[in-house]
Amino acid sequence: MNCNMKKHHILLSIIFIMGWMQVAIGQKKQNDKQMDLFVANLMSKMTLEEKIGQLNLLSPFSRTGPFANIKLEEKMKDGNAGNLYAILGLPESVHNKLQYVDSTRMHIPFLSGLDIIHGFRTVFPIPLGLSCTWDIELIEQTARIAAIEATAAGYNWTFSPMVDLTRDPRWGRVMEGSGEDPYLGSQIASAVVRGYQGDDLADNTSLLSCVKHFALYGAAEAGRDYNTVEMNTLTMYEYYLPPYKAAIDAGAGSIMTSFNDINGVPSTGNKWLLTDLLRNDWGFDGFVVTDFNAIQEMINHGVATDYEQAAEQSLNAGVDMDMASESYIASLKNLLDEGKVSMKQIDLACRRVLEVKYKMGLFDDPYRNFNADSIDSVTLTSSHLEIAKKAALESFVLLENKNETLPLKKGNKIALIGPFADDQREMFSSWTLAGKSQKVVSILDGIKKLNPEVVYALGSQVIDDSLFLEKRRVRYDEAKQNELVNDAVSVAESADVIITVLGESSLMSGEAKSRTNISIPKCQVELLKKLKATGKPVVLVLITGRPLILSEVIPYVDAMVVGWRPGTEAGSAIAEVLFGEYNPSGKLTMTFPRSVGQIPIYYNHKNTGRPYEPGKTEQFVSNYIDAHNTPLYPFGYGLSYTQYEYSNLRISKPEISPTESVTVTMDVKNAGSIEGEEIVQLYVRDLVSSVTQPIMKLKDFKRVMLKSGQSESVSFTVTPEKLKFFNSELKEVLEPGDFHIMIGPSSSTFDTIKLTVKE
Repeated sequence: MNCNMKKHHILLSIIFIMGWMQVAIGQKKQNDKQMDLFVANLMSKMTLEEKIGQLNLLSPFSRTGPFANIKLEEKMKDGNAGNLYAILGLPESVHNKLQYVDSTRMHIPFLSGLDIIHGFRTVFPIPLGLSCTWDIELIEQTARIAAIEATAAGYNWTFSPMVDLTRDPRWGRVMEGSGEDPYLGSQIASAVVRGYQGDDLADNTSLLSCVKHFALYGAAEAGRDYNTVEMNTLTMYEYYLPPYKAAIDAGAGSIMTSFNDINGVPSTGNKWLLTDLLRNDWGFDGFVVTDFNAIQEMINHGVATDYEQAAEQSLNAGVDMDMASESYIASLKNLLDEGKVSMKQIDLACRRVLEVKYKMGLFDDPYRNFNADSIDSVTLTSSHLEIAKKAALESFVLLENKNETLPLKKGNKIALIGPFADDQREMFSSWTLAGKSQKVVSILDGIKKLNPEVVYALGSQVIDDSLFLEKRRVRYDEAKQNELVNDAVSVAESADVIITVLGESSLMSGEAKSRTNISIPKCQVELLKKLKATGKPVVLVLITGRPLILSEVIPYVDAMVVGWRPGTEAGSAIAEVLFGEYNPSGKLTMTFPRSVGQIPIYYNHKNTGRPYEPGKTEQFVSNYIDAHNTPLYPFGYGLSYTQYEYSNLRISKPEISPTESVTVTMDVKNAGSIEGEEIVQLYVRDLVSSVTQPIMKLKDFKRVMLKSGQSESVSFTVTPEKLKFFNSELKEVLEPGDFHIMIGPSSSTFDTIKLTVKE
């Protein structure tokens, strides 16, 4: 094809794309006009009480508001409950509640919400585990499956994804998020929104996404849930806000406020956050809902004297819907009469809720996604379980593998020991309200399928911490513990290999489960020590919802795999990894500290004026005198059953202008004997800038499958966007100067090349 013909084809392509865009824009305008007319006509017929009812979100479990004694059904009949959540039970019970729409005067459909966090009936690994796959397409698939299953049961709204960036593993809710990095967190946030909502909110399988918790909730002081947050604005913009923005840019239809304050104002009453930033700067056009009872809790924050004043502040700040506190339904009419809120504000909030219901097609069919006759045929299907197993396999992170203990050889006599080894429910988290634990493949059953020669012993109770036991009303029996340990040692002595399944129970991580001691409980560690004393190889499968302190454990294990809380296909996936049918590829997305005293600890920290440099004097530099600065396991870390060699880092141009991109390439070779998939990571560092920068920032990654002996040149495009940062005026800028581009298998192991951005 000659040059002129190429230009002609390019021109035709441009004309076609521009024409298609014009058609799409025209169609959107027409759809928006139809929606505006419909909603305006509906609102012209609604009473004030009915409008306020659309701003009310209630549940059978809502017992916090001024009308707590009135049954939910009565509120639904009179239109005072315009939206529902946590209607649990059989699909028919959900549908029966939704049918109350027919008893209201205006027949306005309900939003039916549920905390669908990592799957519906088919349960996937917890979100922190999913993030360790670094597999964006797979993560989107898990959300799509959750949407298909949940919508068939009558739900049309999920309080997910949680995109809170966090650097403190003491916070129990780290299990709901994607770790400590804003770039990876943003990629995952977008994928989950796309997965839930699909291409069209009106599709029968579209599940409205609610991004939470806006904002900064993952930075609660001391890792204590519901606690206050202190943060400078630059840190907000550079690290914590990007995942929320990414989710909104992906089309999320709703967003949830957080419990913490920001610059001294609770987020639920924070006009800068909910109006200036969210709507004016970011262009969000969905609706804002509070977290549970958050309006009323502004009284405890000390910014409101009663729920009426709290409701006034919340509506004026930009909150459209009140979850559970009933402050809006109790107060807005009086506040309107007193001139403290305007009819325009109430109408605007009501319109935002009605517009989402319109976009979802609920006015055409309030029950459009209820499919009682076929729910069993669309949940826990073989294809869904296949994805659940794939997600679990990719989420596991191999932390230790001394003397190539793993993979295990089939035919060995296995001693399987631990309180989670034969517990189906413990493969879930606390946020699996609809999960079918009886469908879970236990770790014992999974191993038996691949290696029938296995003997099981419980080995230990879960925890012996007296204060925890007292607070959680859990019992510990010392005599029983001694018996369990002795039985386990007896079983272990007759085995070739010991597999221990230890860690946290589901009572120990999740919401309201902050911990100061995030080590494996002492009683479990004592069991581990006695098992190691048998002289048999010990493999630890760690069941957990957060990074744990593992320094005490390492001497007593020969291999260690983080299994997180892996979901429905737990046992099948864990067995395949242990016996080498799958080569682990997961990489940590949250740093594992050596001790609690290092927290907060994260890879993308800033340098100090007196940085610690290994091998140099340790006096009068930023370090501990009783511990190392470095983490136990860094961000991006994860071993494999094979070995990867990185070499020949090169750059297409060493100097570029501020508008140019550059290609950076590195050769990666599988130097071992087993096929494997490596996650190649690219980081950047701005060496000199107008505001201090972190020592490195993740800006890209690729999953690369390599056969034994195979090499591949892995290339990344470094665009100007990947070199930008927020300056002191909160503008995203690219400043000329020198940058380091780093490629490697983790944030602690990499090769570096210099790039210069010219004036």
